[in-house]
Amino acid sequence: MAQAGAQPAEVNPYAQYLNFIILAVMFLLFYLILIRPQQKRQKERNRMLASLSRGDKVITIGGLHGTVDQLTDETVVLRVGDGVRLTFDRQAISTVIKDKK
Repeated sequence: MAQAGAQPAEVNPYAQYLNFIILAVMFLLFYLILIRPQQKRQKERNRMLASLSRGDKVITIGGLHGTVDQLTDETVVLRVGDGVRLTFDRQAISTVIKDKK
């Protein structure tokens, strides 16, 4: 009964949109910090794998260093020593080593 004479608190007309705005800002930050850089890295990796050619020096994801000897759409044959050739999936190539000329 003591509250019967009290006036109601003012309600912000934009309060109903506040949760939506916070959620949208969080999604935008998530996209800018995590998703977009990962997409750029994946696009660059695909470009690198597509541009592989015979004679390129590469490193596999397991750390093996070798020279590309043969290429197919799915596999890469690496020459890793005198007469030693190993076959890998193309996706197993991690890095192409750039020659410093």
